[in-house]
Amino acid sequence: MSTTRANTKEPETANTRGRSAVRTLLRLWPYVRPVRVRLFTAAFVAVLASCMGLVIPLVLKWMVDGPIADGDSRGVWFGALWLLLLGLGEAVLFGLRRWLVARPLAGVEAAMRADLYRRLQRLPVAFHDRWPSGQLLSRATSDLMLLRMFLAFPLTFLLVNGVTILVGVIIMLVQDWSLGLVILGPAIPVLIVCIIFERRYHLVARRAQDQVGDLTTVVEESVLGIRIIKGFGRHRSQARAFRELSRTLRGTELHKARLLSGIWAVIVTLPELAIGAALVLGTVQVADGELSAGTLVAFLSTALALRWPVDSIGFLLAMSQDAATATERYFEVMDEQPEGAGEAGNEALPNSGAPAASDGHATPHGHYGAPEGARGTARPAPTEPAAEILRTGGAGLRFHGVTFRYPDAPADSPPVLDRVDLHIRPGESMALVGTTGSGKTTLTALVPRLHEVTSGRITLDGRDIAALPREELRALVAVAFEEPTLFSASVGDNVLMGAGDEAGETELRHALSVAQAEFAHSLPHGTDTQVGEQGLSLSGGQRQRLALARAVVGRPRFLVLDDPLSALDVHTEAAVEAALRRVLADTTALIVAHRPSTVLLADRVALLSGGRVAAVGTHHELLRTNAEYAWLMAGADEETDRSDTAHGTDSFEEAAR
Repeated sequence: MSTTRANTKEPETANTRGRSAVRTLLRLWPYVRPVRVRLFTAAFVAVLASCMGLVIPLVLKWMVDGPIADGDSRGVWFGALWLLLLGLGEAVLFGLRRWLVARPLAGVEAAMRADLYRRLQRLPVAFHDRWPSGQLLSRATSDLMLLRMFLAFPLTFLLVNGVTILVGVIIMLVQDWSLGLVILGPAIPVLIVCIIFERRYHLVARRAQDQVGDLTTVVEESVLGIRIIKGFGRHRSQARAFRELSRTLRGTELHKARLLSGIWAVIVTLPELAIGAALVLGTVQVADGELSAGTLVAFLSTALALRWPVDSIGFLLAMSQDAATATERYFEVMDEQPEGAGEAGNEALPNSGAPAASDGHATPHGHYGAPEGARGTARPAPTEPAAEILRTGGAGLRFHGVTFRYPDAPADSPPVLDRVDLHIRPGESMALVGTTGSGKTTLTALVPRLHEVTSGRITLDGRDIAALPREELRALVAVAFEEPTLFSASVGDNVLMGAGDEAGETELRHALSVAQAEFAHSLPHGTDTQVGEQGLSLSGGQRQRLALARAVVGRPRFLVLDDPLSALDVHTEAAVEAALRRVLADTTALIVAHRPSTVLLADRVALLSGGRVAAVGTHHELLRTNAEYAWLMAGADEETDRSDTAHGTDSFEEAAR
């Protein structure tokens, strides 16, 4: 199982080291800007509350040098009342600050999560092939939680504590400049330690957050693959892998703790020594009559009031570095180029990120928790040019010298597809046959532009698909993949993802009939039954039939099927093929096939060998003239014969389900 994305396995890159935390965090401004008034107000309130706390030592000075020295009990009670009011005022202002930031920052987090989700939907398949899902999940959950915490607490209190320390130092210098200089003595060494800490902690924080993503990937893979783990008794090896990653993450977190404890020891010890020295020196000055007792009390009270702002510098810097790392990780995804960036008809998403709405609240996608594209947000209806194509027919589907190499493949590696020339005439069905690894699935993925051709071009009815907006292209082309993917939604929602907004119960019933998926009507809640995550509550054949129904429900102009009947028993397959023939009569189809029965659905067959089209003809022509094709079909016939009995049993089991 993959647990680390290749280009983030070593986070200590030159790019990571060279970017300052401040510059990184400034990228959050587009999200913060809509709520800046409340955040600035909250910061002002917090500064006011903190400065109010610094007035308390001045009241104490007045009380000691005045009422207490004079034996004025009434003055003492008056001073105590002022201290009570100042304490209550400070508490109320800090409570107001928390109220001011809670709602807007929850909106900022929701807006960032919504933008990340939209970006993930728009990124090309090649991106998702490279990135483990756990790394993406950790960015959408734990990283965004760190950013919300940073905006709510460290961001404000770095400013508040800085202002408090500055005002407090001025008050102490005004009280007695010699004692003030003693207190300021540790400032330079503390500053140097903070700079060193920031550089080291950033690297460890990045490593820890990447390791959280790796751990999330392992957990997700173990949950989704629980049948394999249990079936092969691999729970112990998976547990060992999890423990190793957990141990690695634990070591990294302990390294962070050691760094934090080191800076905290310096930040706490040096100011405490300075306060002790000031106490001794101040006491001597009071004894010599050079300083009043009230002034010493006020000075020391101010110094003690600054202990929290100074002591908190360490973990505020640590939280800021965690937030800077989370921001880096977030924008690593947001900076990726989405499909169709710069193309006409495609909505551009901002690379820097911006809230979807001024209130910062995310908008839901899909229906019944389904992803974008479920019922109510299905494939758009064809635009006017697409409608013209539908009306006039045209030149069908054509590959013109198509070469494809995966973007991350070595430059000297052979291409997966090499100068493929293939023409599927309007209304024709063509079967694509070849050995495993010959490039069949890759070729079908190029038609809806899940991948981009390296060279050459593909045309639909004479129009280059590279010039078509993806929304228009995917309104014309429907696909069914060999591995059927269903979402945690109802059966109806899953099927109607393949149709326009106007599709309803009639289209749903027709598609289920074509795919021989009428079993959906006998489920506990009919087509409103929730199929569960990945559709694992259904059998493989049932999932594949629903995926086929999704492909045909919109009556597409072009149909791309990647071995759509591989999980069906022979009896269900025959029924599906009979219904599918009627659908194929009205569409242009490219069908990846392994069984002769599936090949016979097509008008012609193309043999793909070594990434090139080796032969094109009818099934019977190729059997007579091409030895490789005859060998493939002979092997497929033998495999079908061996599996007939097993598939027949499966059909009874599926019927029972």
